[in-house]
Order: sequence, then C-alpha cells, then structure tokens
Amino acid sequence: MFELSAYTKYIEENIDKMELPEGPSDLYDPLRYFLNIGGKRIRPILTLLGTELFGVNKEKALYQALAVEVFHNFTLVHDDIMDDAPLRRNQTTVHEKWNTNVGILSGDVMIIKAYQLLCKNIDPAILPETLDLFNSTAVEVCEGQQHDMDFELRDDVTIHEYIEMIRQKTSVLLGSALRTGAIIAGASESDKDAIYDFGLHIGLAFQIQDDILDLYADPEKFGKQVGGDVIANKKTLLHLTAINKATKEQLEVVKQLQNESNIELKINRTRELFDHLNAKEECQERMESHYKLAKDAMDKISVPAENKAALLSLASYLMEREI
Repeated sequence: MFELSAYTKYIEENIDKMELPEGPSDLYDPLRYFLNIGGKRIRPILTLLGTELFGVNKEKALYQALAVEVFHNFTLVHDDIMDDAPLRRNQTTVHEKWNTNVGILSGDVMIIKAYQLLCKNIDPAILPETLDLFNSTAVEVCEGQQHDMDFELRDDVTIHEYIEMIRQKTSVLLGSALRTGAIIAGASESDKDAIYDFGLHIGLAFQIQDDILDLYADPEKFGKQVGGDVIANKKTLLHLTAINKATKEQLEVVKQLQNESNIELKINRTRELFDHLNAKEECQERMESHYKLAKDAMDKISVPAENKAALLSLASYLMEREI
C-alpha cells in the first residue's frame, strides 16, 4: 500500500542532510529556512515513484529528486518577489524576512545547488539526457511565468493560451520529475514519453481544480482565502470560461465587479454570475478530461499493474480535494 507520508519523510530527512556552507549567513540561511517551511514534496516524490515504477530502488534517484525540489523552491522564492507576496505556506517569504536582494541571490544559489544535486551519483551515460530534460523544463517554467505576468496586462487572453501557460508554469515540472526517474531506471523511450504525459495531464487537471477551488472550496478546508483570484482579478480558466459565454450586459457586470471595493460583494456576485453561466461545470469537465488522459497514458506503460499502483494512488490523492 502506498504511504505518501513515508515518502515525504524520506525527502525531508535528506533535505536536512544536505551539505550547505555556514556562510555567508545571508546567502545560505534563507535557503535553509525556505526548504524547511513545509510543502507537499510532490515533485521529488514523483521522481522517486518514476524510478520505482520500472523496478529500480528509489535511492538510486535520491539526489535527482532533491534537485527537482530545490529547483521548485527556487521558482517559488523568485515568484514571491515578483508577486510581492508576504506569505508562503503561512510563513514569511524570504524577501520579507530578509530583503529583496537577499531573496534574489539566495534564489540564484538554489538553482546552482539544484544542478549540483542533479549531477550527483548519476550514471555518466545518462547525464546528458537528464541535463537536457532539466534545462528544457527550466526554460519552459520561466516562459510560463512570463506569460502569466503578460496576461495581467491583456484583456484578450484565450483559453488555449491559458492552458499552455499552466502547462509550462506547472505541469512540465511534474512530467519532468517523473521522466527523470524513468531515465534513471533505464525505461524505454515509449515508456518515458508515456510517464511524462501522465505527469503533464495530472498537472493540468490539478491546476484547473485549483482554479475552481479558489472560488468554490469550503473555507475551513481550503487553507487560504476563498475568492483570492477574484479579488486579484486573475484571468483563471473559470474566469475565461465565463466571459466566453457572457452576453454584452454580463461582460459589463464583470468589468464593474473588477472595480468593486466591497470584497464580500465582489466574490459573491462573481460566483453567482459564474453559476449562471455554468462555468464551474465546464471547468470540471476539462479537469476530468485531463485526468482521464493521464490514466490513459499510464495504461500505455509496459510494466505490471502492481508497479503502477503507487502513482495512481498519488494521482487520486491529488484530485480528491473537495470542490
């Protein structure tokens, strides 16, 4: 039986064992702080499971899994600076706890540490392929972040553009984490492609679900303010789906609500309008479509069914958040 907590503990124990210099303290203390303020550790766990899927012990992919996690945290440190976010995982962000320059530089050293981990204890024969994958993923994540920022200044963002943005910003790292594990395990090209597609579609389904939850989740279970995307006038899939179906009069209401200062009224009226336009149902259908594509990709992988159980269990866990 798959136990997520055991894998989380394994990753966190090895994060604690990472060798980091004592100084300069303003460079390495923020790195230590940020890596230890929590997180689900889903991406490094995917690397471990991607290796085990093909019958290879997870320890063989440990450093590459840690590299994925350190890279992910690097993106968060810099994202928080760009968003001027005061909190991450209910803790003070690095740039708030120290300052912006420290946040930038400690983020920079994190990505260098990620490359060091990626190259540690790996078969030299597969290092070029692993590096190529890591590099292309890093570029796509940055491209996705830029698209996300560009969308804030545009009123003509399409659903296709939005899906491509979340594919780059979120999903490619999940697919890459799994494919890295498959590379280490010596999987075939077709199996590496399939496990990448599995991660890609799970990532898309998860992000679409997150868009829906932001407006429709139970506040006591969600862990953050419900309606945050509405308050920030973010162009989520929920928003884009609604405005694509809206009449001219309804579009005018949307514009008025974006300037509404009464937060509770803004959230409630936006939810009512989206309900009228069946936006949530359409987004759920799209989410379920990507979840099905993920499971279809898993079906193509040429390993025994029992080898797939852990990854399918994790995917189910990720999709079980209540809407």
